Amino acid sequence: MSLQAIAQESKAYYCLECGKCSASCPVSRHDPAYSPRVMVERALMGLEDDLAYDRELFSCLTCYACGSICPSDVDFPLFIQKARALASNHGEHGDCAHSGTLQALARLMATSTLEQRRLDWLSSDGHRVAEQSDVLFFVGCAPYFEPLFEDIGVDALQPARGSLKILNSLGIEPMVLGDEKCCGHDLLWTGDTEAFEELAKQNVAMIRETGARKIVFSCAECYRTFKEDYPKYASLDVELQHISELLADSIGNDGLSFGEIKTKVTYHDPCRLGRHLGVYDAPRDVLEAIPGVELVEMERNREESLCCGTSAFTNCDACSKQIRVERLLEAKSTGADVLITTCPKCQIHFTCAMVSRGSEKGPDVEIPVKDLAGFVASALGDGDEQDG
Repeated sequence: MSLQAIAQESKAYYCLECGKCSASCPVSRHDPAYSPRVMVERALMGLEDDLAYDRELFSCLTCYACGSICPSDVDFPLFIQKARALASNHGEHGDCAHSGTLQALARLMATSTLEQRRLDWLSSDGHRVAEQSDVLFFVGCAPYFEPLFEDIGVDALQPARGSLKILNSLGIEPMVLGDEKCCGHDLLWTGDTEAFEELAKQNVAMIRETGARKIVFSCAECYRTFKEDYPKYASLDVELQHISELLADSIGNDGLSFGEIKTKVTYHDPCRLGRHLGVYDAPRDVLEAIPGVELVEMERNREESLCCGTSAFTNCDACSKQIRVERLLEAKSTGADVLITTCPKCQIHFTCAMVSRGSEKGPDVEIPVKDLAGFVASALGDGDEQDG
C-alpha cells in the first residue's frame, strides 16, 4: 500500500492541522518533538522515506486519544498501523523491548510446527476444562509472560486462572487449545502483517475445527484483535465476548454469589477495551456488584483514560515511564487500595514502573495492580487469585 493510499484509507487527507491530536496525545505531553499532526503532514507531502525511517513512528501508543476528539474523523492509529507496515518493508521495526523475545515468540508460532507446552499450568489448578464445548477460552500469551515477568512480581496467569474459575462457577467447562497461537496483536501494530496474517489463519482454522460457538477472552488486546482485525484476514462465525461482558450479563441471572471484599478500588480503562471497542460499563458494573467494594474513579477515566505508556512492547523509553508514573499517581490520589485493569500489559507496565522506582528514586507510586478476572474470582471463593 502506498503512502497516498494509507492517507486515503485513514482519512488523513481531511486533516485540518488544528493540533487537537497533539494536544491530547500522552506522548506529545512528555516529548514536545512528537506530533501526530506533523506525521500526517509528511504523509500528505509524500515523504515516504522520511516517515519510514523516523523513530517516532513507533512511539505512537495507538491509544486512540487523538481519534476520539479529531473534528475530521482522521483515524490516526490506523494511519500508524499501515505506515509501520511500509517501514517494515524498509527493515524498520522500532526498538523492541525485552530483547525482542515476545516478537520472536510470535513469529516462531507463525512459522514453526514445534509443539507447545502452553497448558502445563492447568495440571495443578483444579479448573475444569472440556475436550468438547460450545465455549472456548482463549488464553493468549500469558503462559509466556509468566516466566518473563515473574521477577518483577507479575502473576501473568492470574487473568486465565480467574477466568476459568468464573466460567466454572457459571457451570461452563470451556475448551482450551494446547496449540493456540499468539493472536498477533504486536506483530500487526509493528508492521509485520505477513506473520500476523499467518497467525490469524492458523488460529481461525483451529477454532473452526473445535465447533465452538463462543470465544471468551480475558485479554483486552486479544479481544480487540479477534473482533476488529481478524475479519479482514479470515472469517470466523462465532460470538466473541470479553470476560467482563460475560460477567456483567450474568449478574443477577446465573446465580453468581459474591463474598464480601471490603476494599476501595479504582479501574483503569485499557485502550484496546475502552477507546478501541467502547467497553466501559461492564467492568464497572461487575466491580460494583461485589459486596464491600467501593469503586472510585480516577480524574481521567472512560474515553479520557490515560494509556499505560507502551504499545506492542516497542519503544519503551523514559517517556513511557513518565506516562506510567503519571497514571499511577492519579490512581493513588483516589485513595484506592487496589488498581484494577483488564489488560495484562497494563498490569506488567504499571508493575515495572513501581519496581524501577527504587533505583531511579522516583515518586511513591506503590499500589497493588490486579486483573479484573482474578479479583472477581477471589470474591467467588477462597481468595487465592486475589493474593496472586
